[in-house]
Amino acid sequence: MKKLILAATTVAAALTLQPAHAQAPSCTHTVGMVVSLTGPAGRFGQAAAKSVELAFNELNSAAGAGGIAGCKLAFDLRDAQSQGAVAVDQARQLVDLKKVPAIIGGIISSVSIPIVTSVTAPAGVVQISPASTSPTLTRLGNEGTTKGWFFRTITSDALQGTAAAKYALDQGMKTLTIIHVNNDFGVNMLAEFRRAYEALGGKITGVTPYNPNQPSYAAEVTNALKGDAPALYFIGYPGDGTNIIRTWIQQGGPRKFLFNDGMNAADFIKGVGPQFLNDAFGTSSGTNKTPSTEFFAKAYPAMSGGFDAGAPAADRAFDAGAILGLAIAHAGKFEAAAIRDGIRAVTGPTPNAEVVHAGPEGFKRALQLIREKKPVRYVGVIGAVAFDKNGDIVGPFRTWKLVNGEVTTVGQMSTEDVQAVQAKLPAR
Repeated sequence: MKKLILAATTVAAALTLQPAHAQAPSCTHTVGMVVSLTGPAGRFGQAAAKSVELAFNELNSAAGAGGIAGCKLAFDLRDAQSQGAVAVDQARQLVDLKKVPAIIGGIISSVSIPIVTSVTAPAGVVQISPASTSPTLTRLGNEGTTKGWFFRTITSDALQGTAAAKYALDQGMKTLTIIHVNNDFGVNMLAEFRRAYEALGGKITGVTPYNPNQPSYAAEVTNALKGDAPALYFIGYPGDGTNIIRTWIQQGGPRKFLFNDGMNAADFIKGVGPQFLNDAFGTSSGTNKTPSTEFFAKAYPAMSGGFDAGAPAADRAFDAGAILGLAIAHAGKFEAAAIRDGIRAVTGPTPNAEVVHAGPEGFKRALQLIREKKPVRYVGVIGAVAFDKNGDIVGPFRTWKLVNGEVTTVGQMSTEDVQAVQAKLPAR
């Protein structure tokens, strides 16, 4: 454990950010970041860390000598190792020892949930996740467990499961079997998908759970193949998914696939072999293109160390970092409650608020307006967001297909499209 913590600390040191402006503030506001840098979701966390680095560097540069609430922004990066217990330990160190007022993370829901229930909500610390989609987080908000401290820049699986079901049937997948990761994300995604898919006329021949980080998934694949389904819906992460889909192919499984958000990762496609994935489809949280989207598409690949702008979690992590940074500026002080209120202030549809975007000029304008006590609304890489009382957002879903190893967008389903389908489903 000591070696793993040392590794995460080393990465954190490398990502203590220095603003590009020549006259830098002498003090630093350091927030926490707990994401999976290793384990099944490791590539998500690595991409997200580079996104936040870009967001903070741009904000620091735009702020100049005046800083963000008087100081430069930085983040202390910790590796959750894709494990809830590790994530809680790292978050506790950041909150109890480092006294951070805000944490970005986690990536997967099985990490974000124990952080918010065990650390951030009890301590009164802001938490903003760029990639955790479980409906459980909404339920915890409704129950009062998150106490208003949790936000996420990605839509809930309560919507994505319905979008995936509709898209599967539109592609002729009337019968399939399912392999899903046996955690909060996988169980909830399965439930939402199944409810919609079967109500719309689809048939599921079998459901097989799997536990992450197994040396072999032969038994799970063998079980899933028993129903002779013509297609497989895989709900999980690229790390385990590479082994599972390769085993599926090796055992003669049909090469027609449906994948969840995040499985459109370049490492997964390369690991399986693009020649085996030409009949593979998926859904992801979508974006409404803005000037921020255009900025990110150019700036991120140039500094990311190999990730492209479409890397899972990258765009939403940038917006999480940008929103948090602007919220700190709006708060005018590095205190949790003021930052929490600032998040809503810089994103909500406030009357007479001026829309601002990411990038050098956009961030300069945003910070100028904040200094002048004028309302702003940040419209980011994924579009305009407004957090509800549980910290949730709504947004479109992207439907895609793999073509010769490339993720090709097929279409988009709006929130209204998905809700119209849900309105036709039987009551829970």
